[in-house]
Amino acid sequence: MSVTVNGIDELKKLAGSDLGTSDWIEVTQERINTFADATGDHQWIHVDPERAAEGPFGAPIAHGYLTLSLFIPLFTELLDVQGVTTKVNYGLNKVRFPSPVKVGSRIRLIGKLAEVEEVPGGVQITVDGTIEIEGAAKPAAVLQSLSRFYA
Repeated sequence: MSVTVNGIDELKKLAGSDLGTSDWIEVTQERINTFADATGDHQWIHVDPERAAEGPFGAPIAHGYLTLSLFIPLFTELLDVQGVTTKVNYGLNKVRFPSPVKVGSRIRLIGKLAEVEEVPGGVQITVDGTIEIEGAAKPAAVLQSLSRFYA
């Protein structure tokens, strides 16, 4: 369920708010292979199901950076900022990958709008995010993302 705000002033009022939880998405072998092709990272633990089945995780796993890249589509389910001219991914403060995402797993995002601070022409938000794996004890990723919104 998405929170929608109209403009920077409404966004500022959300500082410190929980943004909720996204829907689950499945991490398929096709998605992993497409990411491998896009990045040139064809390590066997990602793209060779037969060999990966005999490896340390018992199945192919998603690239950590694939899991991280899925933050954006998951995040857009949580917060919709309208009434701004530009939205920019500004970077990350922290990222950890506590648990691998095995092929066929479902993941989702839990987000909190930790901080909203003014920058020239707009605001910068800090989002604390946890990408959960359905049924797993540890999350796939824990991160702090920075985005900027300009009026």
